[in-house]
Amino acid sequence: MQSHPAGEETTHFGFRKVAADDKAALVGGVFRSVADRYDLMNDLMSLGAHRWWKDFAANTSAVRAGQKVLDVAAGSGDMARRFARRVGPHGRVVMADINPAMLDRGRAHMRDAGFAGNIDFVLADAEKLPFTGYGFDCISIAFGLRNVTRIPTALASMARLLRPGGRLLVLEFSQPTSRALARAYDLYSFGLIPPLGRLITGDEDSYRYLVESIRRHPDQETLAGMMRAAGLEDVHYHNLSGGVVALHTGFCY
Repeated sequence: MQSHPAGEETTHFGFRKVAADDKAALVGGVFRSVADRYDLMNDLMSLGAHRWWKDFAANTSAVRAGQKVLDVAAGSGDMARRFARRVGPHGRVVMADINPAMLDRGRAHMRDAGFAGNIDFVLADAEKLPFTGYGFDCISIAFGLRNVTRIPTALASMARLLRPGGRLLVLEFSQPTSRALARAYDLYSFGLIPPLGRLITGDEDSYRYLVESIRRHPDQETLAGMMRAAGLEDVHYHNLSGGVVALHTGFCY
């Protein structure tokens, strides 16, 4: 096991402990490796359910025409496309991602889907979002929060950018609500997803990390508490697919 100098900040990268300053680069390597097959793997791993989860999040957002939305860890643009349809030509959707390969993929997908005039693309770290004066009506992070180094810092970074009355949506893998489902989920996740990653992308290790990162992510109640600590109010969560995924919402007042 790798040792770290006394006093050095550490965090987890899957089940490994790493220096906090190294995690962003390690996660970046994962998403550079899987970017080309990212969407195909999402469909295969979730049996298509990720589309329903994202639809539910978009419907819960209450985003409407003319509003401004920030999609953090936007990836290939699945959530951004949903928001762009809602805000229309007089609204604005900003896609932010720390990974250039994923942001490029998102830009290509948005262009192919016919969205251009109301979309911005920003290379940005969720912990240090470089926006001032935007006052976003909604900020979303879907399946990206577990990959940041300091979750409380990222939540605070997003919360400060909301206008009064604006909401934060966190869509993320979470903890199944029954023991039987948790056991089945473990068997599926560790037994099938890494080999599937090897078959489809040639990269088993990246998908092993992604499975491990889900297990290290805070459970529903812990994440809700972290959102309140970041200054958000009226925090609630919805369990989806038996808690395999949860949508957390919080408001800025």
